[in-house]
Amino acid sequence: MSYSVRQVASWAGVTVRTLHHYDRTGLLTPSTRSRAGYRLYEETDLARLQQILFYRELGFPLDEIAAILADPQADVLDQLRARQRQLSEEIARLQCLSEVAERAIEVQQTGVTLTPQERFEVFGEIGFDLSYATERQVKWADSEGQREAMARAAAHTKEDWRRAMSEAGEWRERLLAAFEAGEPGDGPAVMDLAEEHRQHITRWFTTCPPAMHRRIADDFVADPRAFAVVVPPSQQRPGLAAYLAKAVHANAARGPAPEDAARGS
Repeated sequence: MSYSVRQVASWAGVTVRTLHHYDRTGLLTPSTRSRAGYRLYEETDLARLQQILFYRELGFPLDEIAAILADPQADVLDQLRARQRQLSEEIARLQCLSEVAERAIEVQQTGVTLTPQERFEVFGEIGFDLSYATERQVKWADSEGQREAMARAAAHTKEDWRRAMSEAGEWRERLLAAFEAGEPGDGPAVMDLAEEHRQHITRWFTTCPPAMHRRIADDFVADPRAFAVVVPPSQQRPGLAAYLAKAVHANAARGPAPEDAARGS
């Protein structure tokens, strides 16, 4: 049975122009023609086309494909192994480029302009999940607080980050101690810790009024990625996120801090 150029192009997922090019170069010449002179492909032509498309998918140039198909004695296995090595090298190169792109995205979305080594040195287990950073950026794109936080984070030096993370680490130890000691989340001591956290955000990122702090705390409970920015997974305890959220809400309910009252006057 014979098939037209358009039929073969449709089945093979290539263009008619591609098949014409294969014909002109001798890579794939249709076995017959119709009475009107149109190219017609036989079953053997389709089998050859399948081989061509297989090698093309692997990235072989057309001249190499022609050489492989022209020589039945060609050591196809060696050529495939050589191509596999080339593909592995290309994959490694693309992976490197992907990491560079991810680094650029991370800088843009988290505002942390440190090298990976500096980031590990300063942040340790604290991570910045890019999917969370992206969603947060989209969610609060029109927020003045988000814009200020990104700008200030981008301006922080390594020493700034070191001081901020040291401060956060010391606060985290006291939060865990209170939790493990059974201090009530809405008790004065833990509310004071919540207030320290709010002041930490204001000091290092953006002015954080109680209403904003409540929204941040609610995110801790709703999204593990958000809480992991404050408490790394290795230090988390069941119920700790809700415990901190309860303290934040209780702290917000007990009235504005003196500096908040001053700003509101």
